Amino acid sequence: MSIPAAQALVFRTRLNFHRPLIFCLHKVRKSSSIAALDVAPLVDPVIVLKNRSHNTSDVKGDESGPKWKKLSSEELGISTSMIAKPTRVVLNGLKKKGFEVYLVGGCVRDLLLNKTPKDFDIITSAELKEVLKTFQRCEIVGRRFPICHVHVDDTIVEVSSFNTTGRRFKRNSYNVVRRPAMCDEADFIRWKNCLGRDFTINGLMFDPFARIVYDYLGGLEDIRRAKVRCVIPASASFIEDCARILRGVRIAGRLGFRFSRETAHFVKELASSISKLDKGRILMEMNYMLAYGSAEASLRLLWKFGLLEILLPIQASYFISQGFRRRDKRSNMLLSLFSTLDNLLAPDRPCHSSLWIAILAFHKALVDRPRDPLVVAAFSAAVHCGGSLSDVLGVAGKISQPHDTRFSELLDFRIVESDEALLDEMMDLATYVEAALRKMTDEHFISQALTEYPQAPKSDLVFIPWALSQKVDAIFECVRRGKEKGFRQKRGSKIDYESLALGKLHEIRHIFARVVFDTVFPPHLKD
Repeated sequence: MSIPAAQALVFRTRLNFHRPLIFCLHKVRKSSSIAALDVAPLVDPVIVLKNRSHNTSDVKGDESGPKWKKLSSEELGISTSMIAKPTRVVLNGLKKKGFEVYLVGGCVRDLLLNKTPKDFDIITSAELKEVLKTFQRCEIVGRRFPICHVHVDDTIVEVSSFNTTGRRFKRNSYNVVRRPAMCDEADFIRWKNCLGRDFTINGLMFDPFARIVYDYLGGLEDIRRAKVRCVIPASASFIEDCARILRGVRIAGRLGFRFSRETAHFVKELASSISKLDKGRILMEMNYMLAYGSAEASLRLLWKFGLLEILLPIQASYFISQGFRRRDKRSNMLLSLFSTLDNLLAPDRPCHSSLWIAILAFHKALVDRPRDPLVVAAFSAAVHCGGSLSDVLGVAGKISQPHDTRFSELLDFRIVESDEALLDEMMDLATYVEAALRKMTDEHFISQALTEYPQAPKSDLVFIPWALSQKVDAIFECVRRGKEKGFRQKRGSKIDYESLALGKLHEIRHIFARVVFDTVFPPHLKD
């Protein structure tokens, strides 16, 4: 479905958030139908917010909370060049039918921060049945909280209805919503929907046709302050839905934000409640943290707030053995592996979950028995080339650069004196990786991971399903069994992100080998 020219959403950036949060103003030349941009000097964000009153409408709203704000999306720097085409198709399709339509949640936050959203959520005044009639490829999914899945090409766009979310809001155990005085019906409906969100920075609503951003909860101020704050009191929010704890960690890790004091307190206080979540939900949240380019930051936050002991006790034991404090700024090999992986990924370029689980298992094998760096290089080469021993020896023979000596998992001295010894050590490492994967999916072993540390919480949580563990095992199978028939080695360094997200073996192996080699033999040491 094409987007009608008259309704196509065309904006140009006038204000960008940079890290640290600084606004960048642009002058707009109005003589052209499409505004041209001239970059002006950087301006302090507080000054910008104060001087933007001519484009800001403050409504009294709820006297107990922040003032309601309606702001120009153009001045905030939102451009539809970052809105995915399938999303624009759905926005235009609903608008053409006469329905109110908005972008809502994390995608608005990301657009304000000039980041590529992981996905786009749409909310509309249309009933879901009316959305169903608007698009040919569309179905209603979910029983408790139904939404529409609109299929545009190979993309699914999620659409919710104010009417459906309104019914969900009535079941909220905390809020009793009363319509504020001097509030029109449209503002009341939008405000009530935003009150049902998890964090204030996710409670923004964007009308791309009126070019207005609605802020009823102080979300823009929290973005400016780089804060993750619950919409309702954090204790009530996390008791109502403890998955918000993991979502908060994911958001803070990805954006480099901090929790507000109250939110941070109850993330720690209620950390153990996440063990009650469905294992599939935990896997999904962990995948969002580790597969989208912010794994290192997420792992640091999980450790800082006492969540790592519950989710990944084996890795928490490693952090303790390394003498890591909760706010430690140092690195270790596990964090370095994921930092290297992060450099290759992004919210719109994720990897399959089998890759980060493979990295966890590989690292556990090195913790159990440290190795000669040359053995690690040979192992990664064997994974990359599908078990071809001749290729492995060829790669190993060319390595002359120094390895990273900071990691206790790597021996400082060479123990391999011959090709035969190298291959034997490489096979032994493959056996250890296989054993590590079994340990990560064994409830009894998981429950014993922190027994040496009596103050640590007890956890036997295994959220990696058997089928996924088999997919991970297949990554390393070629090392144990030798060269696979019909295996085609990846050529060149360009990443096929579609194959990587789908978990295609050749691409997963390529990235695994690249991450391991660049962590053990960092490019900056080559010179």
